[in-house]
Amino acid sequence: MGPGLRARPQDPMSRYLVRRLLITIPVLAGISLVLFTILALAPGDPFEELATNPNVPADVRANLRAKFGLDDPVPVRYARWFTSMMRGDWGFSFVSRINVETLILQRLPTTLFVLGSAQLLAILIALPIGTYSAIRPYSVFDQVATTLAFIGFSLPTFFTGLLFILLFSISLDWLPFIYRADIAATGWRWYWEHLRQAIMPISVLGLFQGAALTRFVRSAVLDVIRLDYINAARAKGLSERTTVVKHAVRNALIPVVTLVALQIPTIFTGAVITEQIFRVPGIGSLLISAILANDTPVIMAITFVFSCLVVLFNLVADLLYGWLDPRITYR
Repeated sequence: MGPGLRARPQDPMSRYLVRRLLITIPVLAGISLVLFTILALAPGDPFEELATNPNVPADVRANLRAKFGLDDPVPVRYARWFTSMMRGDWGFSFVSRINVETLILQRLPTTLFVLGSAQLLAILIALPIGTYSAIRPYSVFDQVATTLAFIGFSLPTFFTGLLFILLFSISLDWLPFIYRADIAATGWRWYWEHLRQAIMPISVLGLFQGAALTRFVRSAVLDVIRLDYINAARAKGLSERTTVVKHAVRNALIPVVTLVALQIPTIFTGAVITEQIFRVPGIGSLLISAILANDTPVIMAITFVFSCLVVLFNLVADLLYGWLDPRITYR
């Protein structure tokens, strides 16, 4: 290296990100091993129906089991699955007769649309209501919002979904309660029909997540708004809106980010029931049908994707800490 050249110090966030990504590799490998072992040792068999079907010869059943390696030891089957997954081959669905990755990609856009919209709705509900409740604690608005948040969080999504169906579909006949992927419409009519049938599942999930998030936002803002630097900002003559938005809410968002980041993967699992109620052709309904049919490759792929989402959004939450609070450093 020349006398005038110096090595640039590496960004602390970059070092932290690289270290976390390196830690993620053995974590996901361990999760996949546990998931695969549990599914391999669980009762049930994807070819169980063939075993009881007298029209299928015994040699055909044996050849199929040998082809897919179902009688091999669990470590051998896991090693074969893991190496195939690293190459992008997630297995073959015994029920749908297509590759697992193709099956998941067919359902993924619908799930992302419904769950992404639900999470956005939850944030749009929780941030203003929770913040205003913290600014006006124990007021009429705060008491009403707190009561509704408790009710919304206490009611399970399947109960709320059934209420929505009874009210908006059966009684008022405003919205369809079955989500159809094959809408025979074109142009703006196609978008409108998709929006109409997505309103209820999005609302059920969004209101449930928003109720929990509202209580958390209120608590976080209430803790911050009583601190001395907030009173100092008011004493300097800053407007109430500037004080709340720039100083109180931003610092209060630090614990909220953790909850939102952890809610994103859990909303996938919570949507399993909602997708079943409204017949949404998404990942959740695919998981339920795979479990009922003992379609092990599909179950393994979906549960592993859920695990990856949990690890990923934990990392995203940690990285956002530094952006929200400059006092946090990465080492």
